[in-house]
Amino acid sequence: MEFNTTVTGAVFVVLFAILAGGTLTSGMPTPITMMILPGLLVFMLLTLLLGVKHGEYRARGSQ
Repeated sequence: MEFNTTVTGAVFVVLFAILAGGTLTSGMPTPITMMILPGLLVFMLLTLLLGVKHGEYRARGSQ
């Protein structure tokens, strides 16, 4: 599978929608859920950025 910006963005949005849906339908009170979702989004963005940078490093090889 070829990962480019469009595919990566689509997978990111689908994954966040699944996680947000699961969080929203859990038995937690709504205020707690609304505090968790932004943190989840920030964590996912940081993880994506770290993964992309690591992939760039690995693709460079030993030059």
